[in-house]
Amino acid sequence: MENRISQIRAILTAQLDRPLTESPSPFMCWLAPVVREVGEEGLTFDYTIRPEMANPMGTLHGGITAGIMDDLIGATVICMGRQYFYTTVNNTIDYLATAKVGETVTGKTTIVRAGRQIINIQFELWYLPKKRLLARGNSNMLKTDIPMPESGIAST
Repeated sequence: MENRISQIRAILTAQLDRPLTESPSPFMCWLAPVVREVGEEGLTFDYTIRPEMANPMGTLHGGITAGIMDDLIGATVICMGRQYFYTTVNNTIDYLATAKVGETVTGKTTIVRAGRQIINIQFELWYLPKKRLLARGNSNMLKTDIPMPESGIAST
């Protein structure tokens, strides 16, 4: 397991401070986050809001916020190096403020509890220049019977 964790974290660490291009998730590649921090307790990614991520008011669409949350939480679980994939049981999100097209927001995850069957992770989305919390959420991830590849993740 430790080797799997090292390989996964090495893939992300190699992409620090630049847009992520190597991921098994096509959605993550579409979001094009910039990897800021790869830690044992969670991940931190920056996302620049593009027009196709906005609602008709020109602010970050709530569905994209939910997608960012789910994708970043999934990456966090994969970085744990578990033997099996985990799937989302639920996401709860409080939408607290908006961000505009062209602004960069920061998503951060924190592992709250990592059980054998269920992993609970907290998510926050910030607009750091104004120290504004945009969204906060929690997710429970359930262990599946689908094994992770020996290499941890396959990249695109």
